[in-house]
Amino acid sequence: MELGISTFGEVHPDGKSGNAVNAHKRVQELLEEVKLADEVGLDVFAFGEHHRPDFVISAPEILISAAAAITKNIRLSSSVTVLSSADPVRTFQNFATADLVSGGRVEMIAGRGSFIESFPLFGFDLNDYDALFTEKLEMFLQINKQEIVSWQGNFRAPIRNQGVYPRPLQQEIPVWIGVGGTPASAKRAGALNLPLIIAILGSAPKHFIPFVELYRESAAKAGHDVSKLQLAISSQFYVAENSQRAADEFYPSYEALMTRVGRDRGWSPMTREQFEYLRDFGPLVVGDPQQAIDKIMQQYELFGNTRFVAQLVTGFTKHTDILKAIEIYGTKVAPVVRKETKGKA
Repeated sequence: MELGISTFGEVHPDGKSGNAVNAHKRVQELLEEVKLADEVGLDVFAFGEHHRPDFVISAPEILISAAAAITKNIRLSSSVTVLSSADPVRTFQNFATADLVSGGRVEMIAGRGSFIESFPLFGFDLNDYDALFTEKLEMFLQINKQEIVSWQGNFRAPIRNQGVYPRPLQQEIPVWIGVGGTPASAKRAGALNLPLIIAILGSAPKHFIPFVELYRESAAKAGHDVSKLQLAISSQFYVAENSQRAADEFYPSYEALMTRVGRDRGWSPMTREQFEYLRDFGPLVVGDPQQAIDKIMQQYELFGNTRFVAQLVTGFTKHTDILKAIEIYGTKVAPVVRKETKGKA
């Protein structure tokens, strides 16, 4: 199994138009994190995309390129690229350029987005939420396969026999579909024979078993080899030398994030009791190295996934503690998980 990290780049908003000291510091920290992840042998590092004051990453391709210049082996991805509100041509060019910088290590996770700020920001109608993603994904996949493109849709000016440049070092940019549990998304990914990454954040992992089965069934119906499908599971993650320390260091950041998001979505504020329940019985991978190994392996037994992506939540956790968690993940958790899953379907 491949082991990786994703981050949205939580930041304390500077609240002004210039001299963004907090944003600058957070970007430097992100680059330290990905450099360390590469050094300890993790397989992938993914940068999220949001258009909010509490997240510093709105242009993951730029951070991917910066990370590519200071790393050697780790694969670099978005998590996710909100393709619905982006231009597929420019997005491809950005990722292809980053791939050239990286020496062929770039991936893209495409998604519709769990937040909606990018739609009015870039002039799109939320009523077209699904249609935008369907059309723009189709266009991106065509550009990814063909140097010279002819294409016409409903939401963008047509292209007639034009080349899209630069081309990546890889034959194609690997494209994953990122989802949170919508059945139509699983069907789409399976039918297109695309790798799927599922964010399991609130519900018990077992609730996603039918979703994964639907993904594989859709691939089989479309004539694809199900045994070659790539599936990633992403859960919020933090590891420390002992369980209590992990919980105490992670909880303030997790509580702040979930309470802040909850205000937008009508959820009740997060409590320590709820947190401990999610840590014991839910999807949270928070604890000592053995607890992290056990949780990751439990998910593997449920899904047979080929990749696990640890979502860091960092708003109120010391940067030095985050670096320590990455080190433990790469040196104590990942080797055991790889050994236990080696050679298994």
